[in-house]
Amino acid sequence: MTSIAITDVTLRDGSHAMRHQFTVDHVRQTVAALERAGVRSVEVAHGDGLGGSSFNYGFSGTPERTLIATALETAQSATIGCLLLPGVGTVELIHEVAELGVRMLRVATHSTEADIAIQHIATARELGLDTVGFLMLSHMTAPDELARQASIMADAGANCVYVVDSAGALLPDQVAARVQALRQALVPDVEVGFHGHSNLALGVADSLRAVEAGATRIDGALAGLGAGAGNSPTEILAAVFERSGIETGLDVIAALEAADDVVRPFMDHEPRADLGSIVLGYAGVYSSFLLHGSRASERYGVPLSDILLEAGRRKLVGGQEDVMIEIAATMAAEASP
Repeated sequence: MTSIAITDVTLRDGSHAMRHQFTVDHVRQTVAALERAGVRSVEVAHGDGLGGSSFNYGFSGTPERTLIATALETAQSATIGCLLLPGVGTVELIHEVAELGVRMLRVATHSTEADIAIQHIATARELGLDTVGFLMLSHMTAPDELARQASIMADAGANCVYVVDSAGALLPDQVAARVQALRQALVPDVEVGFHGHSNLALGVADSLRAVEAGATRIDGALAGLGAGAGNSPTEILAAVFERSGIETGLDVIAALEAADDVVRPFMDHEPRADLGSIVLGYAGVYSSFLLHGSRASERYGVPLSDILLEAGRRKLVGGQEDVMIEIAATMAAEASP
């Protein structure tokens, strides 16, 4: 039987959908529920990673250090991890969270910029952390080049590298091609992971295809709480993988209860495949741009779909959220008599 590990990102990617307003109680309840369901790896951070609380990305309602410390205090057996984007988070922050007790660090870059993560990956590995490379917007990069970028991360010390479908744009066969390319390029003891979004309602199907292609780590979020139309729901992944004969170690009913009884009650809205999020996947736009685009649409009276389609044409990447304002302002000016 195939065996994989599910990392739950409710308390990190879900931060986008919560406008970064997670509380200590949210973290405590979610971590406890995830452990009851058998999840052994939980990511906690601002949606844009360590140091992401800012004017550009959105300020956290509770300091991320407090949220991380709460997760560490609550967890009995699960590994608590964090995400870091070089240029947003720093090497010093890696040391700080390691001292707190964090045991996994995922270092995220655009899918063609793995070289900017070498120092951060090496530092995490030197500190003995489960060190993961995270190649965002992988749909923008062909499989062979993505594999070359993954090798840079592995050579720096990553023991796992992820194909990250940040836009929810990849079709199942496209996921398989990228996972297979990484699997062939990396030595056997470096794992391959997959992180999906549901913008085209394919997150779960893509995750299943990723496992069939050789991925051994898959990301999910309870109730799909995440950017855009949300992440692949952890509870659905648990059910689908069990039905497919893939071992996850998760209790399906406990995962369903965690989603319904713990996470849904504190969500201010449930991510779904509506006009904005579907356009994200269709146009290949970073999922966290949805709320930024929505605010720009309201402010300038420009259709959200027009803003997102233009963002796709420009091939904007993570960190360019402020360009959504410029796009909307330009469109509004061009439309004025």
